[in-house]
Amino acid sequence: MKIGDKIRRLRILNDLTQEELADRAELSKGFISQLERDLTSPSIETLMDILQCLGTTPAEFFQESGREQIVFKKTDYFEKKDPDLRNFTEWIIPNAQKNMMEPIRMTLEPGGQTYPDNPHEGEEFGYILSGSCDIHLGSDICRAKKGESFYFRSDRTHYITTKNGCALIWVSTPPSF
Repeated sequence: MKIGDKIRRLRILNDLTQEELADRAELSKGFISQLERDLTSPSIETLMDILQCLGTTPAEFFQESGREQIVFKKTDYFEKKDPDLRNFTEWIIPNAQKNMMEPIRMTLEPGGQTYPDNPHEGEEFGYILSGSCDIHLGSDICRAKKGESFYFRSDRTHYITTKNGCALIWVSTPPSF
């Protein structure tokens, strides 16, 4: 099994350099580099140390259940042009027209985040107007940037962070703000 890309992704999401991860796991930077390129494999003990440094568990790391899509790019949008009515409709979340949501506009300052929201019944949707943000869902982190959108069910602890600022439209049902 190739694990290098998953380790690299987690390292980047945790804002660690290869050297920082190596120091925390008491390994060499070269070993981390080779591991991320799938040129070597760690022992089970070494992998456990790396996963602990990355803030995840083996169960979460090896979970193979098809991950739901959270962030949607322009290429995912569905567009419909009606020349008779002279209008253009763009669905930025596939199948979202069946959902009921309450829109809000939110701006996150550099270094800002939202308060963590406990799991609850409902749905969350957002569209990034400017900047970028990280969407935290339980132990997963997804990055979204200007022009992208996100959608997820609210059944996990969730919140948003940004380092350099982000303006977004956030829609939540039922309203929790």
